[in-house]
Amino acid sequence: MSTAPFEVVVPGDKSITHRALMLAALAEGESQLAGLLPAQDPGSTVAVLRALGADVPDLPGDGSAIRVRGGGLNGLRPPATSLDCGNSGTTARLMLGVLAGYSFEATLTGDASLCSRPMQRVTGPLSHMGAEFRELGEPGRLPLAIRGGTLRPIRWASPTASAQVKSAILLAGLTGTVAAEVVEPQLSRDHTERMLRAMGATVASAPTEAGWSARLEPPTRLEPLDLRVPGDFSSAAFFLALAALAPAGALRLPGVGTNPGRTAMLDVLRRMGAHVELEDAGERAGEPVAALLATPARLRATDVGADELPRLVDEVPILAALAARAEGESRFTGAAELRVKETDRITAMVDNLRAIGADAEELEDGLVVRGSERPLRGDVATWGDHRIAMAFGVLGALPGNEIRLDDPACVAVSFPGFWETLRAAAAALAS
Repeated sequence: MSTAPFEVVVPGDKSITHRALMLAALAEGESQLAGLLPAQDPGSTVAVLRALGADVPDLPGDGSAIRVRGGGLNGLRPPATSLDCGNSGTTARLMLGVLAGYSFEATLTGDASLCSRPMQRVTGPLSHMGAEFRELGEPGRLPLAIRGGTLRPIRWASPTASAQVKSAILLAGLTGTVAAEVVEPQLSRDHTERMLRAMGATVASAPTEAGWSARLEPPTRLEPLDLRVPGDFSSAAFFLALAALAPAGALRLPGVGTNPGRTAMLDVLRRMGAHVELEDAGERAGEPVAALLATPARLRATDVGADELPRLVDEVPILAALAARAEGESRFTGAAELRVKETDRITAMVDNLRAIGADAEELEDGLVVRGSERPLRGDVATWGDHRIAMAFGVLGALPGNEIRLDDPACVAVSFPGFWETLRAAAAALAS
């Protein structure tokens, strides 16, 4: 067996890719963006921006650089058709914020999954700022028509920590040229704040008695952005789990984003006994990056509660999969947000864990998983959810397990090439 770790390069961060495309389109001048995620969800953001008159090229499959000529904060134009956000909740919710500052009407829609997901947490504060909405389908769901324009400043106390809600409000303040402040019970992902600062905007972030505050003082213009997008930590998470469960070997993942708002999974992994080290730490446009080195470990159960969930909500599926192989009983609570993701991830994880022979129990706001070493075998219903598919894909890649997925292709929304990368990594760890 080779002593050198097998290197896995994960695609660009999905959250940062969305924001880089949107803010580059609103900047004055030409932005250069490299390492963008060439997947379906960011492709939906490209299509929406183009429909609004922005000059955004196709996303290269190899992550090479593109140039986006921004039209300024008021540079978007009325669309000729509905804006199709596909399966991307980030596209829909953040673009509602962007469009709140524009006086024309635009209609946002998406696929069946996206049209079933709630939008009130965004439309509520945007309505408070002065944007108007028309519901064209189910209450609080897409399709929605928005007409923005003259907005009022806002200080919004968000009942839950949500990067999408916070970003939508800050983006509305940006295009509506009004001050916008969001107070959350805990700090959520702060990619929007960091990127706005890198482009010359003033965004103050600080703890408060009520939690954490982010306040935008609206700039008159945004400077162009020069950015290589870090690797997506949420994509890297599946390979950290694979390495932890493997019989031998090591994986190294270079250039991964290590934003503190995204990496609570590292704390959970270490509590479970996993071995993950950070190397070559640096920074890109305000975003911390590092190489992650992961090796096998004997895992023990842990509890994950509401205080950690905002910083690892996308990683709960793979952590639950890991818990099926850990010694003892793991509990995930305060995770009701998982019921309104691409699917109800709580029910999906519990049903699928049981289907392959694991011991799992559903809670109102989470789940309980009891680990074992018995082989895991059976059929998994992904419900079209990429993170469900990838989590069970990791379990299925381990020796002795036989797991069949009904829709492996759904991973394309966030990680094209995932299955080839997973097979290569699993083979390297087994050799």
